Amino acid sequence: VGFPDIMLCVVAGIQDTIIADCRKSEVWKILILDPFTTKLLSSCCKMSDLMAEKITIVEDLYKSREPVLEMKAIYFMTPSAESVQAFINDFKPKPKYKAAYVYFTDCKLLMNGTVFEVFTSKQIFSPLFFFSVKVFTCDNPGAFKSIYSPNSQDKKKTLETLADQLVTLCATLDEYPGVRYKKDNNMENAKILAELVDNKLARYFELDDSGKKKGKTQAQLLIVERGFDPVSPILHELTYQAMAYDLIDIQNDTYKYKSKDGAEKQAVLNEDDMLWVRLRHKHIAEVSKHFLKHFILLHISLQITINNLAQMMKKMPAFRKQLTEKTVHLQLAEDCMKHFSNNVEKLCKAEQDLAVGSDVEGVKVKDPMRTLLPVLLHPYSTHDKIRAVLLYIFSVNGTTDENLNKLIQHVKIEADREFILNWKELGVPIITSPSFFSRKPTRRDRSQEDTYNLSRWTPVIKDVMEEAVENKLDVKEWPHQSESPAAWNGSGAVSARQKHKPSSQDERRTGSRLIIFVIGGVTYSEMRCAYEVTQAVKSCEVIIGSSHILTPTGLVNDIKSLSKGPMEVFTIDERNNA
Repeated sequence: VGFPDIMLCVVAGIQDTIIADCRKSEVWKILILDPFTTKLLSSCCKMSDLMAEKITIVEDLYKSREPVLEMKAIYFMTPSAESVQAFINDFKPKPKYKAAYVYFTDCKLLMNGTVFEVFTSKQIFSPLFFFSVKVFTCDNPGAFKSIYSPNSQDKKKTLETLADQLVTLCATLDEYPGVRYKKDNNMENAKILAELVDNKLARYFELDDSGKKKGKTQAQLLIVERGFDPVSPILHELTYQAMAYDLIDIQNDTYKYKSKDGAEKQAVLNEDDMLWVRLRHKHIAEVSKHFLKHFILLHISLQITINNLAQMMKKMPAFRKQLTEKTVHLQLAEDCMKHFSNNVEKLCKAEQDLAVGSDVEGVKVKDPMRTLLPVLLHPYSTHDKIRAVLLYIFSVNGTTDENLNKLIQHVKIEADREFILNWKELGVPIITSPSFFSRKPTRRDRSQEDTYNLSRWTPVIKDVMEEAVENKLDVKEWPHQSESPAAWNGSGAVSARQKHKPSSQDERRTGSRLIIFVIGGVTYSEMRCAYEVTQAVKSCEVIIGSSHILTPTGLVNDIKSLSKGPMEVFTIDERNNA
C-alpha cells in the first residue's frame, strides 16, 4: 500500500485524453509537439511508450515537414498565437495530414474563422513539470524577478499563472485541499497567491463528473515565501544531489565529464538512473562509503571470476548498465570531493556555526563576526564570501550601515552591493531597523538527532512539514484561507524525527497529502526533506514545488538582478546615407 507518484498522475492525465483517443483507432498516427509540450511529454513518456500506442513519428510543430496525407496527426501544444498559427498553416492552403486531433495544455486561446477537419479538441491542463516523484516545478525561473523586483510590471499576471498551475497540480492529483499561507508582516505574496488558488479551486471543483459539488479532500496546501528561510539556499550542502548541483556545472540535469581515457562523456541525472535515485539524498560521506564497499567487493569478485567476467557482461546488458551508472557516479562523487577538500570543508564549519548559532559542542556563538572574519581573510571566491556575509547578516537579524559597508569593502563588491542589499526585496532584514518585524522562526529541538558535524543545519521547511502532519501549525502564523476536513492529519501521524515502527497504524493509511509551494524557488535540501518526512510519517505524503529549482549561485545572481529595470525595446531606424 502506498501513495501514487505525481509523475504517474500526470501520465494518467495524458493517458485519459491523448492515449485513450489513440486506442479508439487502429491507425498509426503522427504526434506533433511545440518546444514546451516536447519538454513536458519527455518528462513522463518514452518513445517506446508512444510506439506502443501506435504513434509512429514525433515531429516539431515549428519545423518544415513533408505532407503525409494518408496519416492522421495528433497536435499537443500550448494555446499560444505562434502554435495555433503553425497549426493553421499545416492545413492552408492544402492539408498536410488526413485529419487532426488537437490537444491544448489549457484553453485560454480560442480559434475563430478557421476551416479544417478537426476530429477533437481538448484541454489537458496548465503546464507543470515533475522533477521527481515528490517534487514539481512550474519551470518559470523568471517568476522570481517578476514577483520580487521593485520594477516588475507583470507581478499580478505571474501570480495568476502560478495559481493556475497549482490548480493543475491539485486536479491532476484529484485533491481539493484546504489552503493555508505563512503570514508575513513585510510581504503579501503568499496571502495573495493563497486567495487566488483557493478561488480558482472553488471554480474548478464546483461540479464533478456526476454533476455534484465536490467537497474538500483530506489534503492541505501550504504557501510560503522564499524569504521565510534565506539560510538553506545559501549554505554549502553536503548531501549528494545538493552538493553536485552547487559545485559542479550541471546544465539541464546533464553532467558532463571526462572518462579516464580522456573522452568527453555526459550522463543525465534523472529518475531512470536508479543509482542516482538511491544515492542523491545521502550525505557525501555515505556516498563515498558506498563506492568504497562496492570496489572492495568488485576487487574480490575479479580475483575469483576474472576469466568469466567478459562472458557474463556480454550476456547481461543490465549488468553493463549498472557498471556504467557506477562509473558516472564514482566520477561525480570524486568531483564533489575535490571541491570539498579544496575549499568547502573549511567554509562549512563557519557556515554551520553562523546558521545554527552554536558550534559542534553546542556552545552558543557569542560573536558571529569572529566566525566570519577567517572566511573574509582567506582567498575564497567572491561568491563564497558573499554567501558567508549573508549568513552572518541572517544570524544577527540585520546589521548597521557602517558594518555593512565594511563587509562590502572586505569582499570587494563596492560596485555590486546589490548582491547583499537586494535581499530586502524578499522581506529579509539586511539593515537593522526597529520597525522591521523579526523573522527568526522558533526551531524544533533536534539535539537528539544523529548529524554530521558539517551538516547540522536543517531547512526550516522540514519543521513546517513535521508541524503540519502533527496538526501543530500555529493558526496565527499560518492562517486558513480555507479548511480541509478536521481529521486531516489522521490518527497515525508521528513526528518525522522518530523512527517509525510498523504497527496497526500502518493499516489505517488515510492517503492524506501535504502540498507545499515555495514562492521564489525551492532548494535541493528542501526537496530532500519532502522525501524524509514522507518516509518517516507513513500516514501522509509530502509533495513540494515552486516556480523553479534553486542553486546557491543562481539565487545570488538573481538577487543582484532584482534592482535592474525592465528591458527597454528600441527601434533602430536604418537609413541609406549614400
